[in-house]
Amino acid sequence: MSEDANIAEAAEALPLDAWHRARGARMLPFAGYSMPIQYEGIMAEHLWTRESAGLFDVSHMGQLLFTGEGADAALETLLPGNIKELGAGRMRYSLLLDENGGILDDLMVTRRADDIYMVVNGATKFDDIGVLREHLPDEIGMNHLEDQALIALQGPKAVDALSRVVPGVEALFFMEAGGFDWNGTPLWVSRSGYTGEDGFEISVPADAVEAFAEALAGQPEVKPIGLGARDSLRLEAGLPLYGHDLDPGVTPVGADLTFAMQKRRRTEGGFMGADVVLKQLAEGAPNKRVGLSVEGRLPVREGAPLYNGEAQVGVVTSGGFAPSVGAPIAMGYVSADLAVAGTALEAEVRGKRVPVAVAPMPFVPHRYHRKGAPK
Repeated sequence: MSEDANIAEAAEALPLDAWHRARGARMLPFAGYSMPIQYEGIMAEHLWTRESAGLFDVSHMGQLLFTGEGADAALETLLPGNIKELGAGRMRYSLLLDENGGILDDLMVTRRADDIYMVVNGATKFDDIGVLREHLPDEIGMNHLEDQALIALQGPKAVDALSRVVPGVEALFFMEAGGFDWNGTPLWVSRSGYTGEDGFEISVPADAVEAFAEALAGQPEVKPIGLGARDSLRLEAGLPLYGHDLDPGVTPVGADLTFAMQKRRRTEGGFMGADVVLKQLAEGAPNKRVGLSVEGRLPVREGAPLYNGEAQVGVVTSGGFAPSVGAPIAMGYVSADLAVAGTALEAEVRGKRVPVAVAPMPFVPHRYHRKGAPK
């Protein structure tokens, strides 16, 4: 047996494991789980999602529920987002910070009628749970929804396919969520995702997810898509990936995620690491996350050092070929004084210098279904 097979055997199976394998998915370990990396090929799956609708299994992510009076205020001691004023059925991107303002995870928070729902990254969910349990008051209940699967349907035709299966979801706008019923099965549906496209994330009881995935895959717009294409899609959309572009050594200011800190929180502070973060808001961070265009066809991968002349001024944190752009792109951190669009730098790839330039993100326009946006 190969070493890869041993690793795959050690990875935990998720509820759709057999469903993926029956459709020819190439399975590899990711965040401790056996996950579909690709079906027919990353390029084809990426372009299908941009043009139609891709079905992703993201059941490795953590789904948490917070209950109790003052749960929103308690969460604000750890997250820099405005949770207290979040309306029912509305969601917000936020960050879990440490005492130095470093990013422990990025996550989504949604207020529901009687509780607060949070989705955290799969590779960090148990660490997140530990941090949350340590810092939240005892009267705030936290429930890890281990019996719920999570799937994402992404792309311009996602709404056509999903509304046929679950009528009513078409009424949601970007960053709105609600409860729906599918043949007696309760669903929690948000109009959100991590591809830059319109789309939905659907929390489904694990014992019903295979039948639900089958119903979606039966729609003409839908194909199952692996994590390989999910990565290239989010990179084109300029969206950071935790563990690569985000980690405890980076603050929200350096990561260019200050949009996740609403005005009241910037004024009041009161969250973990606020002293460091608010000081950087006023004075700037030493390094900034930027997009990078790449000259030529050679992909620039994670870990490649970035140079300005002979001085190393940063590092690539994500990179690869962008199917929708038709060229290699990358994301990384550079000295703040160089984080200006058009700044010419070089990346070192296998001992060779490759010209790159700081580029605005996203690399492809976001196409979210926003309320009030022109049709």
